[in-house]
Amino acid sequence: MELSVTTDYVKDTGDPSPYLRRIAAAGFTHLHWCHQWNTDFLYSEWEIEQIAQWLEEFGLRLLDLHGSAGREKKWSSPREYERMAGVELVKNRIDMTSRLGGDVVIMHVPPEPGCEPLRRSLAEIEEFARARRVRIAIENGNFDAVTQVLDEHSPDYLGLCYDSGHANVEENGMDRLEPLKDRLISVHLNDNDGVDSNHSLLFSGTADWSRLARIMAESSYLKCPSMEILMSSSGIGDEDEFLERAFQTGSRFAGMLDERRKALKRSTATG
Repeated sequence: MELSVTTDYVKDTGDPSPYLRRIAAAGFTHLHWCHQWNTDFLYSEWEIEQIAQWLEEFGLRLLDLHGSAGREKKWSSPREYERMAGVELVKNRIDMTSRLGGDVVIMHVPPEPGCEPLRRSLAEIEEFARARRVRIAIENGNFDAVTQVLDEHSPDYLGLCYDSGHANVEENGMDRLEPLKDRLISVHLNDNDGVDSNHSLLFSGTADWSRLARIMAESSYLKCPSMEILMSSSGIGDEDEFLERAFQTGSRFAGMLDERRKALKRSTATG
C-alpha cells in the first residue's frame, strides 16, 4: 500500500534523517516534505543532494513539498525587496521539488482576496515552475482568497491543497471543497475536534472521512493519501508507536478511498 506522511511530525527544523529512517521503517512509501515550511531557509545544492541520497537509502519517494511563504522573504509582501526575496525562496522550493522527483509545492496565500504583490509573484514564478514541471497547490485557509487565486490561473500551473483539519474548523469546509474538486492536486489529511486545528491522527476527531473519501474519489487527485499529522497532538510518547498508529489510520482511509475509486470506475463502465 502506498501512503505518505509529513517529515515534521516531531519538529520542522534540524537534521531530518532520523525521522526519515523511522518513517520508512513504519512502512510508508512517500513523504510530504515539511521541514523549514515556515522559515526563510534556502536549501543549497549540497543539502538537496544529501536529501536525495537519504530518500534512495531509505526507499522513500517525495510526494510533494510544503514551500514557505516566508517571514522576511515573503512573496506577498508590499515591500518590493521582501517580495522579490520571497520569489527567490519559492523558486528554491520548486527547484528542490523537481530535483527530488516531486511535482507539487504547497503554498499559503494571504487570507484577504486580491493581494496585488501575490499576483506579481505568481506571474514571475510561472515560467520557472512550468520549466521544472512543478505545480503550485494553494492550501485552504480562507476559501474565498484561495478560489480567487485559482480562478486567475490555469489548472496546469495552480491547483488546490485540501487540509482536512483546516476545513473541519471552518464553517462548511467540505462544502467549499466540492466545487473545487477538479482542481485538487494535494491533500493534508488530519483530524481535530472541530475547534482547534491541531493536526491529530485520522479518525480521532470529528472529520467526515466517508464524505471526504467520496469527494477525493471524484476529484482530480490521483495520488496516495498524504497525512500532515503531529505527534504532540496524539497523546503518544513513543515515535515508533505513533508512526505505527499513523500507518494504521492512514491505511484505513486509503482503503476507503480505494473502494470509492473502484465503485466510481464500475459505475462509469456500466454507465
